[in-house]
Amino acid sequence: MSPSLPSPSALRSSSGSIRTLLGALTVGALVLAGLAVSPGDVLGGLESLAADPYRFGIVVGGLYLVRPALAWPTTPLAVVVGYGYGIAVGVPIALLGVVVTVLPVFLAVRRFRSGEANEADSRSECTDGDRSKPLLERAGAVADRYYGATGQFRGVTASRLAPIPSDIATAAAAASGVRIRHFVAGTVAGELPWTVAAVVVGASAATVTTDGLGDLGLALSVACGLGAVLLLAGPAYRALRGRFAVESAESRSSRPSQSD
Repeated sequence: MSPSLPSPSALRSSSGSIRTLLGALTVGALVLAGLAVSPGDVLGGLESLAADPYRFGIVVGGLYLVRPALAWPTTPLAVVVGYGYGIAVGVPIALLGVVVTVLPVFLAVRRFRSGEANEADSRSECTDGDRSKPLLERAGAVADRYYGATGQFRGVTASRLAPIPSDIATAAAAASGVRIRHFVAGTVAGELPWTVAAVVVGASAATVTTDGLGDLGLALSVACGLGAVLLLAGPAYRALRGRFAVESAESRSSRPSQSD
């Protein structure tokens, strides 16, 4: 009797599990790389290149490109840009660098989410009882509710203003299916105060520093956090009002009707 071959749906489910495992291993490897190669170890050596703006720009541009692979924050790079180019030139360069450095993460998560969505569709056809949702699908559902309430541009802007890691905000936007133009515009708007502050700190420093925003960091975090809260206050109020209206309507409909 010849052995039975696995069904196509089983093969697709297995490939989805392998893809998820590989994604987890990749994230783990990136985190380890970021811990092994700190920004201070690399950026501290750029001071000698600051006298040559072209070589300095090439090196800084390369660091913006490899930053996602090292899981570095974007602020130290903006500080270095400010040190090398000053405020007037440094701010637009640093903003462009932020957009360039977050796009690979955005595109990778969106592609991975699309693959998981296809796997979810194939699992719906299975009869083996496996109905577990993949990780990014569950995270995407949470992000979908957030962006559904705020709108894409406002949601991205608020997530960039909030003092949370840049790549987490990027992954949430990608998992929710935010359009790339809204993602880029919201990133520029939300990162603007962080970038300006970092460039100013770098431009006023006597040497290249990778200590972030220093004493300015706490005050800026509070201010940007309040800005994010103000941006989200209107959508949060409308969402709560809509929920209360639905609950009130359900409560009235569940009451037994009283005859005259």
